Amino acid sequence: MFESIKHTKISEQIVDQIKRLIADGQLKPGDTLPPERELIKQLGVSRPSLREALNALVTMGLLEINQAKRTCVKSVTSKLIDDPLAILIKADIQKIFDLIEVRKAIETWAAYHAAERASEEDIEQLDRIIQKMKRALKEGQPWAKEDADFHLAIAKATHNPIQMHIMSAIYDLLRASMTKILADREKVKQLMHHHQQIFDAIKSRAPEKARKKTLVHLNYVESVVKKSIEEQGSGAR
Repeated sequence: MFESIKHTKISEQIVDQIKRLIADGQLKPGDTLPPERELIKQLGVSRPSLREALNALVTMGLLEINQAKRTCVKSVTSKLIDDPLAILIKADIQKIFDLIEVRKAIETWAAYHAAERASEEDIEQLDRIIQKMKRALKEGQPWAKEDADFHLAIAKATHNPIQMHIMSAIYDLLRASMTKILADREKVKQLMHHHQQIFDAIKSRAPEKARKKTLVHLNYVESVVKKSIEEQGSGAR
């Protein structure tokens, strides 16, 4: 009936700790882990044990090695959501409206909860992104990354790990869907105005206002995308 008690390997303890930090939202999608030497010091473990644990977490799909050769947290839903959706949208451009509809459901309440729960660090991060947007607008630089970063930062400010992972999973879809809109300077000015209003509502701790401003923003995005598709259709005939 009973089995002998076995000692848990050090690497398994490291895996369990990092999994718990990801589940609790203390490690968020896109967060970079400290350098190997620093991790060894903080955890009080050997290099082989740490590497064994990190390799196991990469295999599980919880961590990944980025282009800078740093270990970072991966969205646990990225492959489950991102790849199939990208295929659907490429096959049928009308599916972009389904994505916007889902964004309305997810992001309006993300803004609502961010206004309730955002830490000072979250507010500062959103402010930094807003300032980058303003500089990019002034200099006529591309803005798709900052736009997606803004919406992802709101999701992180909810401190809901599931919300963070879902938004992280559609991050590239957000960037791709906004690229054409962000090529129009007048539309970018309007989006900048929307983002500023959403940020102000979150900073002011006004949940319902943040929700409404986000819906106004996404309704505008939907109308612009619809008009763009209609113009492409008429031009093709």
